[in-house]
Amino acid sequence: MNELTPYIERERKNFWIVLFIYFSIFINSFVFFKEPFEFYISYIVYIFLLPGFIIKYQFNRNLIFIFLTLFLVGIVGILTGNNVTPQFLKVFLGVFFSYLFYYYVTLELDFDIEQLFKWYLKGAYIASVIGIFQFVSFLFSFKPGYRLFFLFNKWGIAPGGTFGIRINSVFSEPTHLGAALSAAFFVSIYNLFNSKTFYLSKFQSLVIVIVYLLSFSGLGQLGIFLTLILLLVSYGFLRYIFVIVPAAILLFNFLYNNVSEFRSRYEGLISMYTTGKFELGKTHGSSFILYNNYHVAIENFKNNFLFGSGLGSHIVAFEKYSLAKDFKIVGFNLNGADANSMLLRLISETGVFGVLIFLVIVIKCYVRRDSEHLTYHWLISNSILILILLNLFRQGHYFLNGFPFFVILYYFNSVSYKNYLYEQNPSLEEN
Repeated sequence: MNELTPYIERERKNFWIVLFIYFSIFINSFVFFKEPFEFYISYIVYIFLLPGFIIKYQFNRNLIFIFLTLFLVGIVGILTGNNVTPQFLKVFLGVFFSYLFYYYVTLELDFDIEQLFKWYLKGAYIASVIGIFQFVSFLFSFKPGYRLFFLFNKWGIAPGGTFGIRINSVFSEPTHLGAALSAAFFVSIYNLFNSKTFYLSKFQSLVIVIVYLLSFSGLGQLGIFLTLILLLVSYGFLRYIFVIVPAAILLFNFLYNNVSEFRSRYEGLISMYTTGKFELGKTHGSSFILYNNYHVAIENFKNNFLFGSGLGSHIVAFEKYSLAKDFKIVGFNLNGADANSMLLRLISETGVFGVLIFLVIVIKCYVRRDSEHLTYHWLISNSILILILLNLFRQGHYFLNGFPFFVILYYFNSVSYKNYLYEQNPSLEEN
């Protein structure tokens, strides 16, 4: 055997892993079929690689405990009429295999968190370049350019914004772009305002920022605010308060006065959560849908507060508690399956158990910026934290756009940082 053979085999395996990461994060606008469930391209890689990973690494006890609990809760939900078998199995198996796969990917790459994150950023840049091409094509009325993605059966043009189009690149809608590229946006903003750049050049960072802004996504705008807040926290509140706070206020005023979609959603949310009243023709439809799912989640939580009613059960609760179930107008009874928010879905389907797991991960695994030990860990941690928070707030799908990949990365980035600190000072007690 040639001495290069092991290296070549490893590179070949890494190629498939990278390809899978790209597919799972960036290519969710095409499905092979929709019934009895949506089958994405990335699932093919599950089929080929997951069995080998299970044989090689076996099962992680912590993951098995969590998912065994969720499985038992799901069975109880089915027996009590709070869930249905097909929906439960579809969601449970999807979530279980997603987290299991990304855990194995991290092991296979020897916990090289930095390299995994670099691959994501490369994909984000490629998606942004496509977004620029889409935008320029629209300005010059070059239809094949901005309608390039006719091959994607879950993709469509998103009208609106200042220029008549909201950029969604390879994503099915601008909201998905706002969530998936939020971590790359954080890194890009950091790079543009610092002499030393991480992973992306200033030009690449600028491209990502431009496309993120051109998406005119309400979720993306929230991502901008979170970026400013976390940078403020990371670099010291008092030092930058006189710069970032006025900038945040100016940005909010600009969006409120110039982006009608942002203004109507903002006013709709404020009105719904303060008064609980819905005015047809005045309240933004998306604001009502989010509030309606909030109402359903809270009502379902009251009856199943400890473990929820089981994965996939929110749609059953939605049929019971929806404020719009008697509406004759079409369009207000949407997102019953995914709750329009992962946090609301967790509250409804997993109760205190599921919410606490995420809270522990988010809080305990957060890596703050430490000038004494200034490594890449804090940058990865803060950027992924934004992505996690945005998904919790507005994306109800548990594993859309590779969300489990980022949760696993966030967790092991914290482990890597603790190991680094211990190596720097072995006298420190490992936590």
